[in-house]
Amino acid sequence: MNIGIISDTHDNAEATERAIEIFHEAGVEVVIHCGDFVAPLVVPYFDEFELHGVLGNNDGDAANLQAAFDSLGSESQLHGRFADLEFDGLSIAALHGESLAEVEAIAAGETYDFVCYGHHHQRELSEDGRTTVLNPGAHFLTKTDEDRSVAILDTLSESVRFRSVLE
Repeated sequence: MNIGIISDTHDNAEATERAIEIFHEAGVEVVIHCGDFVAPLVVPYFDEFELHGVLGNNDGDAANLQAAFDSLGSESQLHGRFADLEFDGLSIAALHGESLAEVEAIAAGETYDFVCYGHHHQRELSEDGRTTVLNPGAHFLTKTDEDRSVAILDTLSESVRFRSVLE
């Protein structure tokens, strides 16, 4: 299965549409959003996927975000500040990750195969013991164009590839 990982869309409809195109091209079935939707504006763009999201520091309208998730159907879920997920036998933690110390502590615990986070607008793929730490990049105020990206996780090969939303 291919899982799309995205973060920090910050109501950027154009970049979200490009991410959706990338996810369709890659055969993505499930999308994990690591927070900072900002408003419910972009949630309906994910209606063809099973969407799992966490709240970020800029997601102030949690009630309307929840309503937008509810309209997607029972498979999609807004998990609050942390999601504990499993797909094809892989355990995945998702959080916004304002605190890098928290991200590092979760990874160091080696409870999860993948720890996915956002917030810092800079993509990352690193290993901490048995755990892969993944930040897909962002669509908003990135440090470099390289960081304007999404990630695709192939659960069978346990491999990750980044795709630019600028292409």
